[in-house]
Amino acid sequence: MPMLNRKQRVSDEIPTASMADIAFLLLVFFLTTTVFNEEKGLPIVLPEEKEEQEVSPKNLLFLIIQRDGSVIVRRGESEQEQVVAYRQIEGILRQELAANENLIAAIKTDPEAPYRHMINVLDEVKKAGAERISLQMVGE
Repeated sequence: MPMLNRKQRVSDEIPTASMADIAFLLLVFFLTTTVFNEEKGLPIVLPEEKEEQEVSPKNLLFLIIQRDGSVIVRRGESEQEQVVAYRQIEGILRQELAANENLIAAIKTDPEAPYRHMINVLDEVKKAGAERISLQMVGE
């Protein structure tokens, strides 16, 4: 009897023997090629030790941030106050810095004020070019 050539049946299953190896290689590939974004924050250099220095009141410009986002501007020991929106701070601070290059922007924030109000004021202070900044809470 002649031998009949039987056709081998092709399996309709997916070979899973190396599936774990493939998954592991894909995991390693994605872990090594993923780029993580760094959080961008405010570049603030804080002093290492708490040291107190005497500052002349004429070199201070107080920016007092209220709960509602308005800002009270007070110059040195002057009792005169001006309530402004945070967008006006850059212009005011530029004028003050032109008159006094030793000016310190003393930013005081109400503890109940939302964080974004302080960030808005800090952005305006940075735009004005101020390099000497003091951060405090109202009541300190």
